[in-house]
Amino acid sequence: MNVDIDRDGCIGCGVCAQVCPEVFKIADDGLSEIIAEPTGFEDQVKEAADSCPVEVIHTEE
Repeated sequence: MNVDIDRDGCIGCGVCAQVCPEVFKIADDGLSEIIAEPTGFEDQVKEAADSCPVEVIHTEE
């Protein structure tokens, strides 16, 4: 699975990091960033993408 964040649209709400802290975190600039490959966490990454209020997390299998 590939995962990408459109950081220009990110509002830094932190939902992705709460749902899947193994793959996402809130960076020092207050926006979400990917910190690891999603291997083994595909379901959580999809949930994080679905939960994003501004729909900036994109996944591709």
